[in-house]
Amino acid sequence: MRIFSGIQPTGAKTIGNYAGGFRQYAETQERGDAFFCIVDLHSITVEYDPEELRSSTLDLYAMLIATGLDPDRSTIFVQSHVSAHAEAAWLLSAVTSYGQLGRMTQFKEKGERHEFVSAGLFTYPVLMAGDILLYQTDLVPIGDDQRQHLELARDAAERFNSRFGETFGLPEGQYPEIGARVMDLQDPKSKMSTSAPIAAQGVVRMLDEPDAIRKKFKSAVTDSGRDVRHDRDGKPGVSNLIEIMSVATGETFAKIESRYDGQGYGRFKEDVGEAVIELLQPIQQRYRELRADERELHRLLELGADKARAESAPTLAAMYDRMGFARL
Repeated sequence: MRIFSGIQPTGAKTIGNYAGGFRQYAETQERGDAFFCIVDLHSITVEYDPEELRSSTLDLYAMLIATGLDPDRSTIFVQSHVSAHAEAAWLLSAVTSYGQLGRMTQFKEKGERHEFVSAGLFTYPVLMAGDILLYQTDLVPIGDDQRQHLELARDAAERFNSRFGETFGLPEGQYPEIGARVMDLQDPKSKMSTSAPIAAQGVVRMLDEPDAIRKKFKSAVTDSGRDVRHDRDGKPGVSNLIEIMSVATGETFAKIESRYDGQGYGRFKEDVGEAVIELLQPIQQRYRELRADERELHRLLELGADKARAESAPTLAAMYDRMGFARL
C-alpha cells in the first residue's frame, strides 16, 4: 500500500497538528510504503518571510522525526526539492475546472482575510492533487479540513484517466476518529490555528514550555454546569478538553468522564494540561537534539528527495506520454 501526506512548514505547530497529523503519520508508516512531504510550495500562496520559510522547513522536518517518523522506513522530503510536483500540478490543471476551484472552502476563507489574493491561493489544490497522485497513493492520512481537497484530487484523477487513459488509482482518505479538529481553548467553536499570534492563550504549541501549557489549560473556556461530559453541540469547551485528554493518554471518552464524575472542571482542566505536558516533553527533547545538527538534517533531506524523485519519475513520464508531449 502506498501512503502519502503533506504538511506546510509555516506556523508554529500545535497540539492540533499532532492530533490530526503527526500521530497519524507515525501510525500509518507501519502499514505500507509511506511518503511524507513538507509542502513548502504551498506556503508561498500568501504573504510570507523567506528566511522564516527556510528555518521553519528544517524545524518541521525535525518535528516529524521527533513525533515518530523514521527516515529509514518512510520517505520524508521537501516538496520544492522534487520538481515533479510543480510539473504534475501544471499538467493536472488541464483536467481541473475553474468552477471546482472556486468552490473550495479554504480558498474562500483565506481569500477573505487577505487584501491581495494570489493566483497560487486559487490553484494550490491542483498542486495538492499532484502531490498525492504522483506516488500512486492508496491512502492519505489527513485532517478533517482537507476532505474537499482530496475529493478534488480524486476528481482530477478520474478526469485524467477518462481523457488520456488509465493512469491513476483513486486514493482514499484516513481521518482520525479522535482529535480530527482540535479547537481553540478560548473559543471552542473555532479550530486551533498555527497562524494565531504567539501570545494567543487558546493555542497550545508543540514547543510550549510546561508552565505556559498549564496556564493555558487552567484558563480554558468551559461550559455551563459542572459535569465532564462529551457533547460537541451542548458542551463544546469540555468536549474539546476530553478529546485532547484522549489524544494525550489514549483513554476513551467514557473512562475520562467516569474519572471526573461529580468533580467539576477545575481539577479536570489541570489534569488535561499535565497529560499534554507529559506527552510533549520527550517530543520536545528529541526535537531539540535533531535541530541542533543542521548538517545531518540536510543530509537526511537530500536522501529523502532522491528517493522521492526516483519514485515520482515513472508517473510523471506516463503523464507526459499520455498527454501527447514529444519528449526526448
